[in-house]
Amino acid sequence: MTTPNVEHRMRLFDHRIPSLSAGKHTITVDQTLDATGATLPAHQQRFDVRELRFTIAPTDVQACYPLPGASGSYSQILPHITLDTPALPWLRRLRGQARSVPWMALLVFREGELPGDAQAVGAVDVLTVRQLLGREKPGRPPKIEDEYIFDDEWDTVCTTVLVPGAQFTALAPTPAEMGMLAHVREGGPPDATHTRAADEPEPEPDVEDLNAVVVANRFPAVNGGMHVVHLVSLDGFEDYLDGTAPPAEGLRMVSLWSWSFESVYDTGVGFGDLAHNLATGPDARPDLLLRRRAQRPAQPTEAQREALDRLESGAAALPQRLDSGERTLAYYRGPLTAAPAQKLPAPGEGRERLESAGEALVYVERHGVFDTGYAAAFSLGRQLSLGDAQFHTALMEFRKAARSAARRLLTRSGPAGRAATVEALTGHPARDAFDRLLTEADGARLSRALDTAGAQIAVGHRRAAATRATGPGALAAATLRATVAQAETHGLLRAALSHELDPVAAWLARLPLLEMIPFEHLVPDPAMLPPESIRFAYTDPDWVRAAVDGALSVGVGHALDADLNQLAADVAAPPPCAVLVRSDLVPNWPKIIMAASRDGESVEPVRRTVYGDDVLLMLYPEVIDTFTLAEPPQGLHFGFSDIGTIELRQITGASVGAPMGEFPADPADDRFARFLRPGGRDVLNVAGPGDALLTALGAAHDNTPLSSAQFALQMIKAPQLQEFVRP
Repeated sequence: MTTPNVEHRMRLFDHRIPSLSAGKHTITVDQTLDATGATLPAHQQRFDVRELRFTIAPTDVQACYPLPGASGSYSQILPHITLDTPALPWLRRLRGQARSVPWMALLVFREGELPGDAQAVGAVDVLTVRQLLGREKPGRPPKIEDEYIFDDEWDTVCTTVLVPGAQFTALAPTPAEMGMLAHVREGGPPDATHTRAADEPEPEPDVEDLNAVVVANRFPAVNGGMHVVHLVSLDGFEDYLDGTAPPAEGLRMVSLWSWSFESVYDTGVGFGDLAHNLATGPDARPDLLLRRRAQRPAQPTEAQREALDRLESGAAALPQRLDSGERTLAYYRGPLTAAPAQKLPAPGEGRERLESAGEALVYVERHGVFDTGYAAAFSLGRQLSLGDAQFHTALMEFRKAARSAARRLLTRSGPAGRAATVEALTGHPARDAFDRLLTEADGARLSRALDTAGAQIAVGHRRAAATRATGPGALAAATLRATVAQAETHGLLRAALSHELDPVAAWLARLPLLEMIPFEHLVPDPAMLPPESIRFAYTDPDWVRAAVDGALSVGVGHALDADLNQLAADVAAPPPCAVLVRSDLVPNWPKIIMAASRDGESVEPVRRTVYGDDVLLMLYPEVIDTFTLAEPPQGLHFGFSDIGTIELRQITGASVGAPMGEFPADPADDRFARFLRPGGRDVLNVAGPGDALLTALGAAHDNTPLSSAQFALQMIKAPQLQEFVRP
């Protein structure tokens, strides 16, 4: 993965407070004459600032998270709502509160917590403002004096919910927390960066790119279940924001917006846990190479050393049946190795390619065992070729055309014949000769031939058959093979036979990419790639070469066919590096981000494929030294990681947002659970009594009080990643 250049930015602001809050206002004008000190009668002008109070427009809501109707594991996420009107949470001012305190809050309810919505599916009571304030439904309505209700508001329809007093006390944020749980965002995803020189001022925000964000203070349940989220108005409920207990009848609250979702059971194992476990595993000494670890004796014998060396190189000991019927053990190693494979010698007798599996069978005479890796590769290539009717047909057509072209090349006499063009080899000699008979000397040759043909036929004259097989120009097999072996001839034949050769070459080119190779040949022993593991490997070009030879061995009738195989056998070497991941990360995070590098430079894979549903194979064009798994970004979310921490970020200076490490840093801590209110409801203690998160974050930043924008920056749930260094 190459990280793209980020040209946009994402900035967070504390709030966007309008010059005047919604409501009824009075302007009083007093005039005093400077010369005499006399005063004129005061003049008062009443005016109204009308803003939303009992409803908000659907166009005001840009997005909700978790998505309405979604089902997933959300126990580490604080639900939030994004509003298109950046000043909406501050358009009204709560009585007795600072202007930075929004008039709305996001409350999360679980099944059985709302009397009118026991299933937490979003059931509400629809009332007019007159019915709401007239108490036509149970619950204490908001305390709003009639004089502050505009005439046309009484018949406004609004949605309401009855919130039991105990639920409100347990869930509602304090005014200080409400200010921390709302902020304004300017454009860009959470991974955007904005860098500037120390003396460069911050640019003014672009109003078109501003959105208000209101965040809940409660996490969905770990054990799952339905949840409903209500953006409630606190206008008229100021009396209960200071800790005063609501009445026993509960509060009839206006729900400005609501949605429901299902949080599935959280096993406690998430992306971070799985990725971290790949690096550690159950073994105290994780081995990240593709091999089976074996216990090495203190003083191994020669045979034990031989066996251990082969196992450590990536071989497996598998059962083998000999041609004689005996059963024994043999070593097998596929195209993936734990160490770079040694270069194999040529098959012998001047040949470059294998002609049988027996040639590739390695016998370790001093220990009496076989190494079947290359023989198995040859046999596999042959089986793949035989099993693909389309390829088998193309291979036969290629050989037929190649034999014809080779003979045609040899029959051309003289130096000009040796420099034959592609057109000469791919043309039609009989048709060309007839064309010359028609055109040469204006057809005189054809006329003479026709004039004499009748007389010769009448007397029974026949032309003697040619005896090329015994003449001096006979196509001896040795001469034909010698001609085909020339490098110049190879290039000429490849160009002349491109139509027939291309489908054969394309099929063979899949073998270096390990396509069509069964997984059991890549990882012969399951212990080499156990569940929840990552392994690095090299590739063996000779193993691939043996598989190519096996594929081309089908239908070889004589030595010339084997020679002509050379035209198709020159396939590219396989990518030298492979990474295998076997984990639940593969099916559960299909958009997982993988980045590889060598000496700090990004390396892109040439192939990425999945075996079954939990094994991922990556092939790289060079041997990498670092491999990173990253959780796919899912937008701007707030919460903590799988291991109970958040990413502490820089809050001042030109590098705002730069990571500073995990918080809380001490693994012995109760991590994020220590910042929850008592009562077991998973409500975040942002700024309340006891161990408050805001206080702890301020201490982590050298006792700097955090604003709402800075608090939101700390709470952004960044995608988790795990880096692996190749051993």
